[in-house]
Amino acid sequence: MTANQSGMGLCHIYWGDGKGKTTAAMGLALRALGTGKRVVVVQFLKDGCSAELHPLRRLGASVFAGQGHTKFTWQLAPQEAQNVRREQNQLLDTALQVPCDMLILDEACTACELGFLEEEALRRAVMKRPPETELVLTGHQPAEWMLQQADYSTEMRCHKHPYSRGICARAGVEF
Repeated sequence: MTANQSGMGLCHIYWGDGKGKTTAAMGLALRALGTGKRVVVVQFLKDGCSAELHPLRRLGASVFAGQGHTKFTWQLAPQEAQNVRREQNQLLDTALQVPCDMLILDEACTACELGFLEEEALRRAVMKRPPETELVLTGHQPAEWMLQQADYSTEMRCHKHPYSRGICARAGVEF
């Protein structure tokens, strides 16, 4: 009996410094929606305006994202950082109230690593999710406990990227 037939939800982690983490997660969301599954996407440290979210919303995914910020996380003043922390934790709390078959926590590893998402809250979300819920985590460097919980762990490594030649992110490709 396969995991799908047994109703078992597995844990995926797409991580590393290479391109493709969010793309892989959103591809899974599209596949799940195509089979009639309920999908919840939470984008941490992002503004929710990436182009892939529009069709996912139209197909029925519930998407939660922050307001976006004009500064990089390391440029935030202490009060701004505190507001971002509050916002990111609220995103997780709100999303966990929505029943789903697949939960995608995009950039959760990074938000946790940088202290913008409470690690214990994320750990509870991972460990206490309904057993049939498929879980996807993305980010740069997952904590060791995340890697231990993963059924799938795929590291994306950057060997070459156009940004190093001054080519900025392009709509429809990087966002």
